[in-house]
Amino acid sequence: MPCVTGLSSSPVAGDRPRENGLGSRTAVALVFAASAAVLVVEIVSLRLLAPYLGLTLETSTMVIGIALTAIAAGSWMGGRIADQVSPRRLLGPSLGLSGAVVALTPVVLRSTAEWAPALLFLIAALTILVPGALLSAVTPIVTKLRLTSLAETGTVVGRLSGVSTLGAIVGTVLTGFVLVARFPVSSILIGLGVLLVAGSALVEWRTRGWIGIPALTLVIVAGGLATTVAPGGCDTETRYHCARVVTDPDRESGRTLLLDGVRHSYVDIDDPTFLKFAYVRAIASVVDAAFPDGEPLAAYHLGGGGLTFPRYLAATRPGTTSLVSEIDSGVVRINRDRLGLTAQADIDVRTEDGRLGLRRLDTDSRDLVVGDAFGGVSVPWHLTTREAMTDIRRVLNEDGLYVANLIDHGELAFARAEVATLSETFEHVALLGEPTDIGLAPTATPKGGNLVVLASNRPVDLSATQDSLDTRKTGWKIATGDDLTSWLGDTQLLTDDYAPVDQLLQPYSPQSGQ
Repeated sequence: MPCVTGLSSSPVAGDRPRENGLGSRTAVALVFAASAAVLVVEIVSLRLLAPYLGLTLETSTMVIGIALTAIAAGSWMGGRIADQVSPRRLLGPSLGLSGAVVALTPVVLRSTAEWAPALLFLIAALTILVPGALLSAVTPIVTKLRLTSLAETGTVVGRLSGVSTLGAIVGTVLTGFVLVARFPVSSILIGLGVLLVAGSALVEWRTRGWIGIPALTLVIVAGGLATTVAPGGCDTETRYHCARVVTDPDRESGRTLLLDGVRHSYVDIDDPTFLKFAYVRAIASVVDAAFPDGEPLAAYHLGGGGLTFPRYLAATRPGTTSLVSEIDSGVVRINRDRLGLTAQADIDVRTEDGRLGLRRLDTDSRDLVVGDAFGGVSVPWHLTTREAMTDIRRVLNEDGLYVANLIDHGELAFARAEVATLSETFEHVALLGEPTDIGLAPTATPKGGNLVVLASNRPVDLSATQDSLDTRKTGWKIATGDDLTSWLGDTQLLTDDYAPVDQLLQPYSPQSGQ
């Protein structure tokens, strides 16, 4: 981030400033740092918004679009103003004001999401637009200061444009591979704000004195303090989630894992057979009916979360081996540190993408594959397609079973597309859920929420499954045959080439629970 030197008019060895201009090294440092900061803000803003808008294609597109708008507007306005006002007077304020806004972004966004969600989009846009435009204005301002003759216009503009792009690349890589993996997003933004204001202070000191710096420093201090009490706090910020573990007030050993504000898993660390969420009880009902009691299984789990079902299998079917692909190493650590996972549980958790983990499995090697990687606000689309389902069918043995948790609302367009895709891949498919959601109460409006789909190449005893659902008091029913065909309608299939999952899925507010 900005380390600004050489703004005085006196020569410095290796850095020859022009009259009323900047030395080349100083110019490069300013442009590089400002461009890097823009990309840091963009990527971290995505993570701040994910708990409230989901980490979807639409969210990413929105943030990228706003950031590009800020870059365009800042470059245009920065160049125009630099032609009308002394550029030296603009550098310090651009860095300082952007730093103040960046430092306040965590508390402002989280407070808005909790207390005024209708304004979230507007506030999010402003927290990206304002610092992005101010920082993008640095390049044309510095360019103006470096230009002293028309003869070198191409060289100066080309060099600084290249440096700006390089800074953006470094900011992207640094954030994605280093900063997010090691620091909370609030700390990243506050730290960036501090560095920007420090750079502003140095520029101001070399040009006009310490004008405005104390006020900006107070703003950053206030932002940092406010972040500690702002809503939406996390126990842990992992690479992908804002994670919290909440103790059940009605059950001393019960723990709820919240990812991005959504109840993701419930674990009883003393009794793994206690299943609180209805969809987990439904998955257990399917598996218990499909396989003899107590028979150990070779299971593979797409998505881990709190590892509720792998724990259940270990407790009810001793000797079961469960291999889990969980993309978020932070969630794996939470299981070990906060949710009582031990090495003796016969649960092998690998930090990897599920599609890649699935590809590594041997053909006919699994009795059971469990899909629980889909969330209420976002879905890894590449785990939904016909090609992914074909790979799941490959790894299942002749009597193997695939069972997956789906979440959708509204018209349930995503859930229908996923079930239709499975129906094209497996011989036997059934859908479990509330009667209003699976077409068994056609006059009622679907509420949406969790659905469970099962698929296999051999018949499953659905009567025994229904008995188990009733025993577990889920209130769920099973749709199959003509009922399921009617529910699906003319739904499109999902393929690697065409899977508009983000557009089909209708998410729900994380505050509404699961």
